[in-house]
Amino acid sequence: MNVLSLFDGMSCGQIALNKLGIKVDNYFASEVDKYAMQVTMKNYPNTKQIGSVVDVKGEDLPKIDLLFGGSPCQSFSNAGNGKGFDGKSGLFWEYVRVLKETKPKYFMLENVVMKKEWEQVITDALGVEPIKINSKLVSAQSRPRLYWTNIPLDIIEDKGITLNDILEDNADVKYKISDAKIDRVLNTKRGKGFFYNKENEKTGTLISGYYKQPTDGIYLDLGFKRRLTPTECEKLQTVPFNYTDCVSDSQRYKMIGNGWTVDVIAHIFKNIPQS
Repeated sequence: MNVLSLFDGMSCGQIALNKLGIKVDNYFASEVDKYAMQVTMKNYPNTKQIGSVVDVKGEDLPKIDLLFGGSPCQSFSNAGNGKGFDGKSGLFWEYVRVLKETKPKYFMLENVVMKKEWEQVITDALGVEPIKINSKLVSAQSRPRLYWTNIPLDIIEDKGITLNDILEDNADVKYKISDAKIDRVLNTKRGKGFFYNKENEKTGTLISGYYKQPTDGIYLDLGFKRRLTPTECEKLQTVPFNYTDCVSDSQRYKMIGNGWTVDVIAHIFKNIPQS
């Protein structure tokens, strides 16, 4: 199978394929973030990095069997700038172009829950209705996302995973947050309600801005107040332990927040027929 991924940062799609044991002959990745590429190459050194999506041409590639991606969500997200296709999220049209040029047997696009008019534009362009899946079914994180795909889908069962299943004992004190920072969290609109102290809870959505402590993110109050560790964040996204450990904590938080919940992607990919 020849696979082409667009906008998949640290290769969560590749993790899912590997987890399923799906044989990949060539894995082409269109990515520009140097830290995400560094993490990918540490874990999957045979990945063929092909640069920015705007430079990807179908004629330069072999027959692609599976194309997937998560075009930028910043302009679609409720937390974004609201510019829709006029913002960075307009790179969706590059996904459409590459889809038309490569004509893969199977495709998948992931994005945030957005305004219905924007959702309909994507639906019309791809010719399939989106499926809404919340990562809370397979992880300790509530993360509703839309998936447009021509891969047959079945029902995803709730695994019942909670914070209790992913929290680490004896987290390093460097993840503790000071009273001053706590006050800044609580005094910001985005910070209210971000403290968790019940281990059977699900967290809110992990976002890429989590590294910008303290106003973006999820905080724990379990004896002392702290942020999630990078490996706890990996667990929220069902990413292998220490998959991202070759870059700084700030970059780890950023790419994990930008990433996909691997077990959701694996649930979708498991129905790809194998020859």
